[in-house]
Amino acid sequence: MHILFFTAEQWPTFRADITALFGRYLPRLNITCDLVTERDSINTSNLDDTWPPGKALVFNIPKNRAAQYFAKFWHQCRVLFTIDYSQYQAIQVRDMTAIALVALIVAKIKGLPFLYWLSYPQSEGQVHRAKARGPTAGMRYWFPLLQGSIGQWLLYKVILPNSQHVFVQSEQMRIALAAHGIPLNKMTPVPMGVDLEFAQLEKVLPTEDARLLGKRVLIYLGTQDRVRKIEVLFEMLALIKHEIPNILLVLVGDTEDAQHRHWLKEEALRLQVNTHILWLGWVPMLEGWRYVRAAEIGLSPFPRSYLLDMASPTKAAEYMALGLPVIANDNPDQMDVINNSDAGLCIQLCANGFARAVIDLLNNRDLQQKMSEKGQAYVTNFRSYSVISKALAIAYYSITLTEHN
Repeated sequence: MHILFFTAEQWPTFRADITALFGRYLPRLNITCDLVTERDSINTSNLDDTWPPGKALVFNIPKNRAAQYFAKFWHQCRVLFTIDYSQYQAIQVRDMTAIALVALIVAKIKGLPFLYWLSYPQSEGQVHRAKARGPTAGMRYWFPLLQGSIGQWLLYKVILPNSQHVFVQSEQMRIALAAHGIPLNKMTPVPMGVDLEFAQLEKVLPTEDARLLGKRVLIYLGTQDRVRKIEVLFEMLALIKHEIPNILLVLVGDTEDAQHRHWLKEEALRLQVNTHILWLGWVPMLEGWRYVRAAEIGLSPFPRSYLLDMASPTKAAEYMALGLPVIANDNPDQMDVINNSDAGLCIQLCANGFARAVIDLLNNRDLQQKMSEKGQAYVTNFRSYSVISKALAIAYYSITLTEHN
């Protein structure tokens, strides 16, 4: 099976559900794809366009932000109108409503299954951001509001109802889409997983960073954007430091919002926990995992909201794969992972709850060890890309068999 795959992520993408799942695991099950995407020529012009499972049909986006939308759409349409469809068994679009409408029409004409992959409700996100800015923001309000509103209508009234199948990020997203009238049996959840060919204890050795010596190390791996509200971890430290003076929180990740980054560091100073935080910023994946291996507990705060509840956070599964007990809040996907694995503690997102859970777990080495073993076993059996790819392959082959019948 060979798929023409339109994705919103720029080239080269670092998302594991593309690079690992579609780049390495699905091809072993004879499912390959050509990727249609764009790249920032200023920062990636020296990178190879090789995509082992097929071809990367890439174009260079212009510098002008407004022109990028039109150039990207033109590139996608050009591919749709000129490609040789004899080599494909399906057309798939990920997180883009405008080109999905065109691709849906082309798929009908060519007699190919049209598949939609929804990793995040982008249109609702655009409307939400616009309303948060307000009309005084000018075009930064009106453009995303208009784009998101049209996108929502297209998605729920045209694209999803006319897709042969819809791949969603989580079971919670599947339930949310069902409320819009999309049949449950037409949707397959594909949660984020872990590439166990790289995330292995024997391959990922703990960091030897001297700043960790003699510390009780906690780790947060991921974005520090406003929406993630990681300042709750600073409030947690303020409660813990009196009972565990050598506590250290390692932050692996960053935010593109310089103003928010400054605010986070000011907040750490205000709470007098700045000496208990190690800011690493973004580091290569393997280096970040080495800090995970040197920690005692992995923290995964993930605020609750209609949009965020549909997500499938990667952090908890990565911590578990690397032998770390997890303390996470009750995001639906995280809660399922924790409850089904017994590899951590699931609580509400608040400083008191996280502080109490951290103290209790740091004082119970036996429980840490049991959670470590259970977490590794759970990821191997349920959240490795080897397992996820096999379930996804069954869905793909079922779609094509249904079409042929």
